[in-house]
Amino acid sequence: MSSESPAAGEPSEILAYLFKHALRRLLALADAALEPHGLDRKEFGVLRMLAAREPLSQQTLAGLLGVDPTTMVAVLDALEDKGIVTRRPDPADRRRNQIALTATGQATSAAAEAAYTAAEEEFLAPLGDVDGEHLRGMLRRLVPGDAA
Repeated sequence: MSSESPAAGEPSEILAYLFKHALRRLLALADAALEPHGLDRKEFGVLRMLAAREPLSQQTLAGLLGVDPTTMVAVLDALEDKGIVTRRPDPADRRRNQIALTATGQATSAAAEAAYTAAEEEFLAPLGDVDGEHLRGMLRRLVPGDAA
């Protein structure tokens, strides 16, 4: 897409149009980066949270990611089937499960993180390093801190 100002009446005059199409491109790059690791974006989000904060309860994970608890159970079931996470009873509250990465999960998480980072870098490459970080900073100001 050109950096020149669009002609009046063009869809690219509309910010929502630009965000939608930029998001489509970023998601396509992310999907392609995660696919060789056997992950989708929801699973990757869970792995990132666990890698930074494990162990976490299913409820905490769902809240941090802004995911419906039923959806979280399905994502965790898939990750558990792949041998990437384990569920253990929480010693402080046996009604809850703690979710943690397995050794396979740690390796998968690290590889997927590198692949996803490369996809983001490819997405931002047309802007250059400075403008890419500037865009990221501006978007952080636009997105409320508690938006997950």
